[in-house]
Order: sequence, then C-alpha cells, then structure tokens
Amino acid sequence: MRASAQLPTSGVLTGGRAIRCGRRSEQPPNTGGSMSLIIIGLLGGLITGISPCILPVLPVIFLTGGAQSARFDGDPLPASRWRPYLVIAGLITSFTLVTLIGSLVLGLLHLPQDIIRWVGIAVLVAIGIGLLVPRFEQLLEKPFQKLARRSEVTNKGSGYGVGLALGAVFVPCAGPVLAAIIVAGSTGRIGLDTVLLTLSFAVGVAIPLLFFALAGRGLIERIKAFRTHERGLRIAAGVAMLVLAAGLVFNVPQMLQRLVPDYTAELQRNLTDNSDAQRALDLGGLVNAENKDLDQCTNDATDLQSCGTAPSIRGIQQWLNTPGGRAVDLARLRGHVVLIDFWAYSCINCQRSIPHVVAWDAAYRAAGLEVVGIHSPEYAFEKDAANVAAGAKAFGITYPVALDNSLSTWTNYRNRYWPAHYLIDAEGTVRHIAFGEGNYAATEKLIRELLADADPAVALPAETEVQDATPASGSRTHETFLGSSKDVNFAGPDAYRAGEGDFSVPADQPADSFALAGKWRVETQYAAPATAAGGGIRLDFHAAEVRMVLAGSGTVTVRLDDGAAKKISVDGVPRAYSVVEGADGSSGVLDVSVSPGVEVYSFTFG
Repeated sequence: MRASAQLPTSGVLTGGRAIRCGRRSEQPPNTGGSMSLIIIGLLGGLITGISPCILPVLPVIFLTGGAQSARFDGDPLPASRWRPYLVIAGLITSFTLVTLIGSLVLGLLHLPQDIIRWVGIAVLVAIGIGLLVPRFEQLLEKPFQKLARRSEVTNKGSGYGVGLALGAVFVPCAGPVLAAIIVAGSTGRIGLDTVLLTLSFAVGVAIPLLFFALAGRGLIERIKAFRTHERGLRIAAGVAMLVLAAGLVFNVPQMLQRLVPDYTAELQRNLTDNSDAQRALDLGGLVNAENKDLDQCTNDATDLQSCGTAPSIRGIQQWLNTPGGRAVDLARLRGHVVLIDFWAYSCINCQRSIPHVVAWDAAYRAAGLEVVGIHSPEYAFEKDAANVAAGAKAFGITYPVALDNSLSTWTNYRNRYWPAHYLIDAEGTVRHIAFGEGNYAATEKLIRELLADADPAVALPAETEVQDATPASGSRTHETFLGSSKDVNFAGPDAYRAGEGDFSVPADQPADSFALAGKWRVETQYAAPATAAGGGIRLDFHAAEVRMVLAGSGTVTVRLDDGAAKKISVDGVPRAYSVVEGADGSSGVLDVSVSPGVEVYSFTFG
C-alpha cells in the first residue's frame, strides 16, 4: 500500500493499486478536481467499510453504539438516541486526525510512533472493565464529573469518547485511497485536497458502521427478552471491548484476516484503475532520472525484462539485521542478484507473501541472492523500530531490513503496492516487478535464471515449496490490464511496450490471455486502435461474467465462441461495460472489434 527530490504540491502522493506514469504536469486546483476527490474518497471509504478488515470492531460497534442506545417502555432514564451517531463520529474524528497528522505530531513531540495505539487500547480496557465492574466505572467517571456528560470518555455518556478510543486503534485495510492519504500524511504534504479526501473517506467508512450500529439497536428493541437483561448487555459489551483490546495487543485480527479473502479488492481496483481517478489522486510519485525506466517493466511478467538501473535506497531511518546497523548500498551489491521487497509488518497481504521471500533467501543466499526488505509503514505504529524488529523476528526474517519511515525509497521506486517485489540482476538493472500477492512461481523462476546468468557454474538448490496462501475469490481468469504500466496475460510474441505497433493473434493462444490484432496505440493505462479500421482483441478466459473497462466514444462488438455478435456503444469517462453474462464459468474465447475513438483499459471477471 515511502522524500524524493521533488514532491507534488497537492499533497497526495502514491500508494494504492493504480499509477500514472510519465511526468506530472502542474495544474491549478479546481472545483471539479476537488469534487472528484470527494467522490473517490467516499466510494473508497464505503468499500473499505464492508471489507474483511472491519470485522474485528463490529461486535463493539454493535454492543456499545447500538445495543446500549436501545430504548424500552418504562425506562426511568431513556437511553440517548444519538449514541450510535456519536460513537461513529468519535471514531471518524480520531481516525482522521491520527491518519493525517498523528505521525507528524508525535515526531515533533519526540514521542513513540505507536503511543496513540497503546493509549487507545488502554482506554478500551478501562471502559471494558468499567462495564463489568460498576464501582470501577464510578472511579473512571470522577475526572469528568465537572464536564458535560456528552464529553465523557466513560461508556455511560454519549459514546463519543468510546468512538475516539476505537478510532485510535482502528486499522482498516490500506486500499488505494487510504494508501494515498497515508503517504501524504507521512511526508507532511497535507493540503486542502488531502483533507477533503481524508474526510470523505472517513465518512464513507462510517456509513456501513453506522448502519450496523442502528441495526443492533433495532434488533435489541425488538427482542423483548433483552428488556430484563440490561446488565447482560453491559457485560457483553465489556467482554467485547476487552477481547478486542487483547486481540490488538497480540495482532489476532491480522491473523484472522489472513484466512478471509479480500472480497472488496476488485471493487477497489475498479474504483482507482482509470486515468480520471489517478489524475485526481496523483498516484505514483514523480518520475526522476533514477526511476524513469521502471514503467518498461510490466507487472507479473513471466519473462525477464529490462527496466533501467535500480533506483537508490534513500532516506532510511534505521537498518535491521546488518552488522552494526550499517546501511546497504545497492552499488556494492553488483555481482549479486538482488530482490527488493516492499512490505509492512501488519499488512495482511504482506504476511502471506513474506514466507515466500524468507524461503528464497534461505535457499538462494549461498548462490548469490541478496534480499533487502524495505519496510514502508502504512500506519504510525509501524514506524517504531522495536515493533518492526519484533515483526521481522516473528516472520523469520534474517535478511537486511530498511526502515523507510519517510517513504523516501517507496516514492523513489514509484511504488504503489504492499507487497511489491523488484528483482535486480548482477549488473544493477531491474529485470522484473511483481505487485501484490501471487505469481510466486514466476518470480522464483526468474531468480534462478538471473543467478545462472551471473554465475553459469552455480549449483542451484531445488525450488522452494512454500504453499501459495493467496485467498481465491473464485476460479476465474486474473484481471487483465491493457496499459503498458501493468499489463498482464498478454499472449503476443513480442514484448508489450508503450507506443504504436502492429499486432497479430498467435496461432496457439494460451489460456487466460489476450492478444491484439491490427495497429494499436498502447498508452500507460489503456490501449486504443491507431487506424480508422479499428482493432481487434481475442480473449481466452474462464469465468461466468466478463466486463470491459472502456472510455472514449465509439462502439465495441463482441462475439463469444463464434456465437451471435453483440454491439456495445461507448461514450464518456472510463467505466465497466458488461460483455458476457450468465456463462457457465468454464473456458471461452471472446473476439472483440474496437472502433477508433475507444480506449480499452482492462477486462475484469466474475
């Protein structure tokens, strides 16, 4: 999901699942751009609000925000009907402030970066004990007796204080929108656009949580048995808080989330993997002399590519697992194959990827592989060196780890994913880039090829056999992009590069791949026919549904397995168009004719 020589003035940098390659053109802020940010932030927050990462806080929201605001006939002191709203408002307030300026404030005060998280956990414990032990709650209330009840931090007040505590420990999955906010806050580039994006994101996250809290209140009020079990509800709420606090201490939520497929990942990609969203978010970092050739590598390619000299590792606060904490210099590693792994210790996706990296280090270090971990934090508590060291030890990481707390190396590599792997040959050239989880077999194959190229006499061990634990959301073709910055599944005989070129469909096209026919202009994010005759695409896939992300103006004609033709009119900004519905999920071949004026971004599958 990171300071370079120059940083964007808008304050929103990189991190996420989309990137706009090429040089950034400075433009004055405008109302339309701000509105785009608000819409993207709101939708990104809504998607995050229904993601698996929200699950650990739902019991507390249900019981403290919902159940404890239930009102029954004859109550001597009717519960506050505003409590669900105030619990969520408190969560939004603290989450927004912690995400945007928490890291900067703690740095100025010279306080540990994880102190806010621990204070939040301590408050949850105190409130939980208060719910179980009334006398303790009375002691907890004393400091607030002179304040208005709506300001209380105890659980008997409005609930705003409970929300503040939850927001301090609330760690949702870092999708592309949240990642952009995190990088902007960490680098101190906070402008009006960043604030608007953060607030709209927080509101988006709050809507599903508020719905859940209100649903909890409605359920409690409809079940008559709860009228005589008010004490039981308080005990349940207290237990839920204590369980959440204990789970946060021992990172139990992250361990549970590893087992749950991220069913919102495709929604996040569809939201931000288009040129309009990327312009609004300004994702990707600036191009400079060091990283200008990185976009020559396509994501998850199965063959070696050449993407320029590896950018330097810069702005590192501390090194772990090196003699005396000495820095690693890539120039001194010439002659070795180098794998750079961008990760964060609480990132769920990284936790599933790291076992593969650890296994490669153990298997191939003697053969000349040097693994360097770049720990680029998503959250403030991940900047603490002791936390990172503990995380590295828990994962069995013994290779050098750089604490990229200012995200300088992240931006110098124009990175946008947790995790991300950059494979560098013995001459110092980047030869392979892999974003996100999966594709481990292809990466290991390329590691072995580079080691053999560096030393033809090397004796390579057997391939590692770490099971790929990437959760599957269904048996279907991988999302397929046509832009040069991250094309996947291209079946043509030649390398896929930006610019104009003539293409032809191979006689024996592999499964789960696409091929172009005719003359096409390949841009960073999309491909478009380059002549008045239009262009063709053949897609070999397996899925029940196929959608195309299209933009521009014109028509697209599709034909499934030589069946009847279906014509689709395209007009406007990038959006998804359904081209196949109700298939049986087995393999199929889709032939697509694209008229001039249409931009093809990607195929997605359901």
